[in-house]
Amino acid sequence: MHNKGNNQTTIGIILVIGFTIMGPVMDTFAKLAANEIPIGQISFSRFFIQSMIIIPIALYLKILYFPRKSEIFLHFSRAFLILTATSLFFGAIKYMPMADAIAIFLVNPFIMTFLSYFILGERIGWRRVLACIIGFSASLMILKPSLALFGVVALFPLGTALTYSFYMIITKYMTKNVHPISLQAFTGSCAVIIIFPLLLIFENTAFHELSLVVPSLNSLLLLMAVGITATISHLFVVYGLKFSPASTIAPILYLEIVSATVLGYFVFSDIPDIFTVIGVLIII
Repeated sequence: MHNKGNNQTTIGIILVIGFTIMGPVMDTFAKLAANEIPIGQISFSRFFIQSMIIIPIALYLKILYFPRKSEIFLHFSRAFLILTATSLFFGAIKYMPMADAIAIFLVNPFIMTFLSYFILGERIGWRRVLACIIGFSASLMILKPSLALFGVVALFPLGTALTYSFYMIITKYMTKNVHPISLQAFTGSCAVIIIFPLLLIFENTAFHELSLVVPSLNSLLLLMAVGITATISHLFVVYGLKFSPASTIAPILYLEIVSATVLGYFVFSDIPDIFTVIGVLIII
């Protein structure tokens, strides 16, 4: 029985490593799309495409059902948190290098580890806390004085870290009773229900990031890529949380900085400085 638990935890860790690779790939597509497409439309596309992929799968597997009132509240809360986290992060990487944005965001595992202790009652040992502190310290080494360089936009990844931490904790709580694929189907649908009216309300207003534009073929392909990679990466993390404690998963999320640094270099020619290189090596 103990071995089965260990095996499940290992599977969960492998899935979350997959997420730390696919997440920055999604961010890369979003950053490329942001040259033409407003952030709100990118976020809407991300969740709309997720719904279009996941709902048919959930129907085919016969795991879609009408949730209870208390569950509906949790689904909308989870959708609101991930929608806010996603939009803030897409806004950040539009104006700053992905590695810098993720370095600021990576206060998330630290918050998540302690939330898992206080909200979920998970045990966290000194090694796990130490892993988070070292990972976060390495992220700070990577982080330049971004507030001076990018202004208030540098605070966006902090907002992402906070909302995403609560999203992950609710996800962990809900995976006990809800199938991960059903969970993602409800989340995508609820996020679309939240954001679509906002896009209609703010259309033709001065708030450009919540307006709608007709995408070019290239941007349409990028939006589809955002939705597909987002769906895959979040299925990885939801299944990962089903199999492993949230506090075990948290320090692994620091690997995102490695993927983001590599992609930033090859796609956007963001050349990492010596502090970034040292920080990434410490995280690895």
